[in-house]
Amino acid sequence: MKFTNDIYDYIRSGETTSKKLGLEIEHFVVDKNGNQIGFDLVSSLIEKIGKKIGATLHHTDGYVVGYNTDKYCITLEPSCQFEISINPYSSIKKIKQIYDDFFALWSATFSEHGYHIETYGNLPNVELGIITPDEIPLSPKTRYKYMNQHFSQTGKYGKYMMRASASAQISVDFSSEKDMVRKLRVLQKISPLLMIIMENKTSQTSTLPGAEGKPHLHRIQQWDDIDPARTGFISHSFDDDFGYDSIASQVYNLPLILFSDESKSIYVGEKSAKDLFEEKTIDEESLTDKKKTNIIEHFISMGFFHFRIKKYIEIRVADSVPIDKALGYVALIKGLIYSEENLAKLEKKFESIQSISDINAAIEEIEKYGFDAHIYGAQNVKDLANYLIELSKDGLNSEEKEYPDNVRAFWSNSK
Repeated sequence: MKFTNDIYDYIRSGETTSKKLGLEIEHFVVDKNGNQIGFDLVSSLIEKIGKKIGATLHHTDGYVVGYNTDKYCITLEPSCQFEISINPYSSIKKIKQIYDDFFALWSATFSEHGYHIETYGNLPNVELGIITPDEIPLSPKTRYKYMNQHFSQTGKYGKYMMRASASAQISVDFSSEKDMVRKLRVLQKISPLLMIIMENKTSQTSTLPGAEGKPHLHRIQQWDDIDPARTGFISHSFDDDFGYDSIASQVYNLPLILFSDESKSIYVGEKSAKDLFEEKTIDEESLTDKKKTNIIEHFISMGFFHFRIKKYIEIRVADSVPIDKALGYVALIKGLIYSEENLAKLEKKFESIQSISDINAAIEEIEKYGFDAHIYGAQNVKDLANYLIELSKDGLNSEEKEYPDNVRAFWSNSK
């Protein structure tokens, strides 16, 4: 179990007194008919633009699949969803500036080839039934071949998730193990509200096949279905002894599907990190510090939970949205989670929620009724959502107080 100590130390090394936020947005790059860009073209464009701006190119299985700058990185998701991951900053204005520069560069580039950028939780052509996910090719990364193989056996919606979904993710800092647990628990309790606040559908009446009667939270339904071993909420996160140790143990024992090492992936099925060490597929004694960090990050990445604990807390419950709405979401999280007063108010308001099953019950109600649902003791979801918006403003400075209203305008216009 020595390697669990390394995972523990990796997580603990993220402790910081800073209060920064990272933002990731996945985009669909589509033509005038709503069809996604092909891998060969987008890979060649990433290589061309990356070299032009002096970025560090990412290669996987011999393909260019992304690049890094000193402000953000670009990656390709399973069916060429185009993701920007902005480095953590405390200033929302700075995050906006970086995104705007990225968007101007890539919008013009894609336009030259007959494509444009869209943001939705699910590809409109799939959500509306114009095409099925089976008609969308996966990128040739070996990782995705193995994931596709696995998810075809574990649930109904793996092909929807991989080929036709897109999200917006936020990362937040923690200062200690106690602070991480506290923030995670509050975030989990309010996550059903964050999910519906950030829902971004093409049609308000569409449903997934086999999920008639649940017109909301398509992307969440997809993730929750694909594989219970690695989705939903982090197990035991409301236990009294929950912390770095329990997270490290879960990461160490998680079935991996695949193992990636030095840009190559091998299929390992249900084997865990523990199994790979015990059978010497991984020789722990030969690992450099850099390789150790890389494989820890890979192990963590194979858990697709609503929240991931890395060197920060990764919030994974929002649909992909346009940047003004995404910045409103960043501000919402900042005002709630980085305010000691607001964090305490949220703990008090939701103190009766002490289990993952309570949270899942709320999510199911919202999947059926959206903002008209009643959760957590018959409280109206829209009222609770407005409560979060107003509370967040109390934790923001005068320049940022206006941002959360972008979120409320978004759901008001789309519902």
